Amino acid sequence: MRRWIVLAGLNAFLAVALGAFAAHALESMGDDRAVGLAEKASRYMLWHALGLGLVGILADRWPGRRALTVAGVLFQAGIVLFCGSLTLLALTDLPVAAAAPFGGTAFLAGWLSVAWAALKA
Repeated sequence: MRRWIVLAGLNAFLAVALGAFAAHALESMGDDRAVGLAEKASRYMLWHALGLGLVGILADRWPGRRALTVAGVLFQAGIVLFCGSLTLLALTDLPVAAAAPFGGTAFLAGWLSVAWAALKA
């Protein structure tokens, strides 16, 4: 499914951009907390962008696997909730930390959905 590969590419691009921003702009400001949050968000975003790519490849190989669609949706939701909330925490004082556990849970459920699709293939 092409949409998962497109999302993988876009999220990977954003992950690298965020990592570069953390390494250069945030480090030069001397905010170690913000650097750590942005780097963690970047790392998780990149890994789950690769997960989206895997979903796209597997969806092409195993068409009709609903669990793969569920996995893709969960990975993208996790990226928005987990990585997005960490990025906002790094850059602002907005109280968004409560979203991170929901994003982490989405990541976990997404990986279980990939495993389920493989078991059923």
